[in-house]
This record gives sequence, C-alpha cells and structure tokens, in this order.
Amino acid sequence: MPGKLILLPNVLDESLPTEPFLPAALASVIAQIQGLIAESEKTARRYLRRFLSHEQMGAMPLQLLNEHTASLDALLTPLLRGETWGLISDAGLPCIADPGSDLVWAARLHQIGVETYAGPSSILMALQLSGFSGQRFSFHGYLPREMPDLERKVSELEKSEGTQIWIEAPYRSAKMLETLLRILKPETNLCVAASLTFPEEKVHSGKIAHWRGRSFPLAKEPAVFLIAKAP
Repeated sequence: MPGKLILLPNVLDESLPTEPFLPAALASVIAQIQGLIAESEKTARRYLRRFLSHEQMGAMPLQLLNEHTASLDALLTPLLRGETWGLISDAGLPCIADPGSDLVWAARLHQIGVETYAGPSSILMALQLSGFSGQRFSFHGYLPREMPDLERKVSELEKSEGTQIWIEAPYRSAKMLETLLRILKPETNLCVAASLTFPEEKVHSGKIAHWRGRSFPLAKEPAVFLIAKAP
C-alpha cells in the first residue's frame, strides 16, 4: 500500500522563530515522518533541528529535490513501499514558486496520499496587504533579468487584467523598483511588500505617480512586487 507525502510549511527566513509562524501540530507530525525531502541538506538539517533531538535528526533520511534533480524515481521509491515522508521548501510553502509541485503530481499519479499544513506564503501575504483585488490574480515567478526583455514583460503585465505578482532575488530588489518607477504609467497601481514577517517588514501601495514622490529604500531584502491596472 502506498505511503504518504506531507507538505510541511517553513518560515520565510531561517533566522525567524517557529512561533507564531508554524502550526504547533508540526512537532508531532515531524516526529512520525520517516524521511524528509528538501532543496538542500543544509536547509533540511536546520529545519529538523527545530523539532527533533540531535539523535533523531541524525537518523532521519534525507533526499534532495531542486533544479538539479533529473528523476523523481528515488523520491517516489520509499513512498511506494508505504513510508511517510515530509517535503519542505527553503522558505514558505512547498510547491509555491518551488519544484515540489512535480513530486506532488507524480504522487497523485501513483495514488500516494498527500497532506498539507498551513503556513506563511510571502506571495499570498503580499496580496492580502496590497489592497489589490484577490478575486483575479496571477503569479509570474521571476521576470526576465536583462533589458529589454524585462521592460517588455512588465509592459505586458501592466496591460493584463487582475493583480499581477512576481518576486525578485533580494540583491536585485532595489533595481527592480527603480525599473518599475521608470517604465510604468503614472496611473498604474504598484505595491512592494518587503521583508515580510521580519521586524523590519514594510509594505506600500499606491499609484506610480505617488510612488515617484516618496522614498522606499530597498536593501538586499526579499520583496514581492504587485501591479494592477487603475480601476
């Protein structure tokens, strides 16, 4: 009989405490899993350290799922023989801007049970905090890095219906904001949500015309960008 894949939430940064961001039930859930799948061994060990003793953590089998994973066969094998494994992302929720969705799809095809637990998602938190419509929205991952591809993509999103959301590498956040203030139309609505769940969290929403008259310094910090057409 197939086993079970459990999707485990993670904090948005490893420096943050478990409480109040992760469910209290996770401790008992993680004590029962027979292995953990993560993007890196370092992430996996630091995650397990929050819930298990040193001996328990050392005995926990680990497998990696990231951009270098060529096949899911090794990940499916213990699940197909009836074991229960957990899956985490480096930050936030598995399968959201994360390679975990491929494993979940494969688990579904093999009739392997999948469970999930609630936790922080910078993408959904940014949408909530933006004041933009949550009735219709699209997430685009990372936009092109080079000009003019980035300019073309932003212009395309600016014309789209609903709220358009994307993320950027922390060291490029300030450059992304600079680009948006330069190329977006004055009436377009922009929200930047940076360092979510950190003490220094900052979020601002407004029309581009208003943004151009204010200061919103971005260091090398994680940020979510949202734009929406003027109503």
